[in-house]
This record gives sequence, structure tokens and C-alpha cells, in this order.
Amino acid sequence: MRREISVFFPRVGAITNISTYRFAELRDLADLRADLLALCKDNGLKGTILLATEGINLFVAGDATAIGKLLARLRAIPGLENLEPKVSLSEDQPFNRMLVRIKKEIISFGMEEVNPARHTSPKLAPRELKRWLDEGRPVTLLDTRNDYEVKLGTFHGAIDPNIRTFRGFPAAVRELPENLKDQPVVMFCTGGIRCEKAGPFMEMEGFREIYQLDGGILKYFEECGSAHYEGDCFVFDQRVGVDPALQESGHAVCHACLAPLDHNDQNDSQYVAGESCPGCFRSAEARMAENIRELEEAIFRATNPLPGAHAEETRRPVHISASYHKWTLLDALCAMHPQVPRKIWHERIADGRLISYGGDARAAEHVVHAGERILHVQAPSVEPDVAADIRVLFMDEALLVVDKPAPLPMHSGGRFHRNTLQHILNLALHPRVPRPVHRLDANTSGVVVYARTRHAARVLQQEFINDRVEKEYRVWVQGHPADDEFSCAAPISSEPGENGLRVVTADGQEAFTRFRVLRRDADGTALLSAFPRTGRTNQIRVHLQSLGFPVVGDPSYGKPGAPAAPHTLSLDSPRMCLHAARISFAHPISGERLEIRARSAPF
Repeated sequence: MRREISVFFPRVGAITNISTYRFAELRDLADLRADLLALCKDNGLKGTILLATEGINLFVAGDATAIGKLLARLRAIPGLENLEPKVSLSEDQPFNRMLVRIKKEIISFGMEEVNPARHTSPKLAPRELKRWLDEGRPVTLLDTRNDYEVKLGTFHGAIDPNIRTFRGFPAAVRELPENLKDQPVVMFCTGGIRCEKAGPFMEMEGFREIYQLDGGILKYFEECGSAHYEGDCFVFDQRVGVDPALQESGHAVCHACLAPLDHNDQNDSQYVAGESCPGCFRSAEARMAENIRELEEAIFRATNPLPGAHAEETRRPVHISASYHKWTLLDALCAMHPQVPRKIWHERIADGRLISYGGDARAAEHVVHAGERILHVQAPSVEPDVAADIRVLFMDEALLVVDKPAPLPMHSGGRFHRNTLQHILNLALHPRVPRPVHRLDANTSGVVVYARTRHAARVLQQEFINDRVEKEYRVWVQGHPADDEFSCAAPISSEPGENGLRVVTADGQEAFTRFRVLRRDADGTALLSAFPRTGRTNQIRVHLQSLGFPVVGDPSYGKPGAPAAPHTLSLDSPRMCLHAARISFAHPISGERLEIRARSAPF
């Protein structure tokens, strides 16, 4: 029997838009995908075709002749012989590219027991639904679309199940009043595809009189116009919405929350194309608070358990600077790490633990060159516990400012490689890596600034170099300074001494710290504010030791004239009472002056 196919003649210059679906048992999807993609691209068509073993779903636009070729090819596929699209026109191409995708389902529902190719609920023609509504016939209208689609328009009095995706429909149905199961229910969606699955599911749930609007809202518009319908119909292309005359309605869509936006929404100050709309707009402060909450949750996951809680081999890079060009490897290592005895380095080299990046062991007599990189392989070990209550104080695309607890090393060194602030933040922010622009020692708590981009790092590091960053510390010291305000300008050695510590020396680097007494306690201690103008290693601690007011709990500079070996305190040791309380600097992008304070000093 010959089948007559309707012919559509669009106006000259118009783009023909078709949308259609068909549930049918399709095979050889990979070959079919390649065939359809080639046909569409060769004929300048754009849009999306979804293929699954359960059928086809498509939205395609282009020249009418090309559309005709596509429909002829589709109707030659067994099961798709009666494919009839919904047709509309637009002045511009509503799609950016042509996609043909193989999916598990052409409309995601997640219930394999529902098979529209074998059974669907009875269809109700658009004109018949209009007649029912004109007569005031008792009927419940159920909108099966997503919440943002319903916002643009729906039938008068229809139930909106308020779902975000179609997978939420089964749960929403189970929340409907029980008495609806004995009443006529007409469900509808944009083009009818959802109802093909929604209807059988509702029958399985005990609804006795279920109908689906044949062809959905778009076919109703085509045959009945706007009768009993309020607003426009959301469509999934650049038109966003069409009115009952099937003409583009002038709506936009928010790419953040997918809400349709009318002219008033688009003129609202909270509408930022591609970012936000009046319905989902959040202030910069609210967005930062949400980002901070998510990062702190990621930090908690990264530190429970601590990353160094299990034994793991560590490979640390050794970078040979120009200062050690043509030295032997053993001599260079001893000079770079004077706190490690020469005998230990000799043993490590003999054990094959100093290797090239290619994996070759280096001998003690190996002559190194400037720029050479060598790996120091350390045997698997469990690292000591550290404080991990890391709080985020500020976060945007350029900056990350955290409140570091103590003891917690900032970077790899000594016994610590994974239980470090840098490693923990790398885990929490993966794949992005924050760049520290200054440092605190392991036993100092408080504000630490990281850059999140190379540009921000360069700008901020220059701010520190040029002394344009203001820093304030809280420090608890032994002794009572005589003056309420005093300073120290003693120069500090640029390299660590034999014991690995810095010292005041006449030929050292310029250093200046101003102090203010906040209180003097009866036990012979005092609480100070310290304002370092320069940023020398251990500057505040070295200056206070030289003045005779060492920091309470300082394991390295605690006794004037007799420094101990530097080390990271254990969690159960009395804490070192130095806290980076405040920092002020210019934002690397906006130039706005920021002042960020840590939590109150923990002593």
C-alpha cells in the first residue's frame, strides 16, 4: 500500500526546524550513527539526533530540501516508516553544530520495565482535549516537564510535579493524591516523548484512566492555538521558547540554572549572560561562601586520614643552582643541607637513593652542573601527625587565603612530604595547584596567601619584594619589654648556620621589625604585636631572641645565645606562640586593597 507523505513549503530564506521521535527496536547503531552524521553534514544540517536500541529522538534545522533528504533516509529504517516531524520556522539557525549520539535511552527515565515500543497509554488528540476543556469536563492535567520548562508556560490549572529532571518523575507521581488514581488524567510534555514512558509507569502505579496528549504542546499549538494554555512553550534550542503561533517568543535562557528569561528578566541588573539570572543570582560574597564551604569539605576529606598516615616512597627533586656548578654531588648536597651530616649523605648515595630523572644512580663523585635535576628517593615511611584544621579565609579566581594551624609544615622537607599544607591543598583543589607567595614556618599559625594563577603569583610576589604588603603578628614572649613600642633593625644572615638557624650578623641582610606591647602578665611573659617590614627567614623570632625576649615555646630560638636544632613540633608538645594575625595587600586583578584577618591567636 502506497503511503502519502505531506509536503511542507517554507517561505524563502526561512530555516526549517523539525522535531520528532519514535520508539522502535533499532539495531547496528554505530553504522547508523555514521551514516546519519555524514548525511547531515553533507547537507548543512545542524542539531542533535539521539539513537538508542529503544528508538530515535531528534531536533534538526536547516534548508527544507536537506530536511527532506534526512526524513527520507530515516523513513527507510525498519520501525521508522511512519515518522512524522513537527515543523516550525525560524529566521536563524537555532543550533551551533550537528551531533549524532548513541545513548542508553532516547529520553532518560531509568526504568527498564517501561517499554514504549511495546505499550503506551491511550493518546488523546489535541482537538479532543480542547473539546473536553471547553465543556468543562472533569479532568486532571499533569505536566511531565522539568520545573524550568513549566515556568515559561503551561495549561491552565495543570499540576506541576516540580521536578528538576525526568528521572525525578516516578518519585513525584508517588506523592500525588491517592484519589487521582480513579480519575481521568491527561499528561502532556513538549512533543509527547516523555508521556510515552510516563503513561505506562503511572498505569503500573495504579492509575486507571491515563491519557497522553498526542504530539504534546507543540501539536496542540499547531491545531488549537492558545486555548486553555497560558504563556509559551520551552524548546531545547537557541529559540528557548515558542508562542502558540509557533513563532520564537524572544526569551533567553540562563545557562546557570536553565530558567527561561523574559524581557524584564534580561534587563534586570542580576542577569549576566552565561552566569546568572534574577532567579539564581548570588552575590560575590554568597558565591565565595559556597566555594569556601566546598573547599573546606574537600580539605576535610583529604586529611581524614592524613595523607602521610600510610607508608609511601617519596621522591624529592634536588635542583642544582649555579653556586654548585661543577661540584661533586656529595659536596653540593652537604652545602645545600648543612644540618644533615656528611656521613648520612654518603650512605644515601651508596644505597642508590640519589638518581637521575631517567633512573640512573649517581655516585658521590658525580660532577653536577647548573640546572641539573636529581631525585632523592626516600624509603617508605609513615609521617608524624600534624594539625589539619585548615580554614579558608578568602577565595576567588585569583586568590586563596587560608588560616594555617600549627604544627603544619607548608612544603616538603625533612620528615614531611605529604603531611604538608601544600600537598593537602593540592589534593583538595585537584587538578589546580595553588602557588604560595610567602611562607610561615611549620610551628607558626595564621594567614597564608596563595595565588591561583601564574599572573596573580607574579603580581603578588612583586608586592612582597617591594615591601607593599602589611603584616601583623601576635607573639607571646618571655620577659617584659621596658617600652610599650620598640623596634629592631639588626641584619640577619642570608644562609643558615651550621645548626641550620639564622643569626644576627653585621654582614647579613637588612631586616626591620616594629613591636607593640599589648599586655604584660604576672608570670613574666608579655603579649606583643609584631609588624615586620621586611621578610627575612625567621625574622621575628631572630629579632626577639637578639633583644632578650624569645618566643614562648620556640624550639629553635628559645634560649638566647644557645639555639637548638630546628624541628617541627609534635602535636602533644607545648605550642610555639607566634601567630600571623593579619595581612593587607592589593588584589592582583582589581587592585582593591584587601585586609584579611586570621582566627584569634590560639594562645
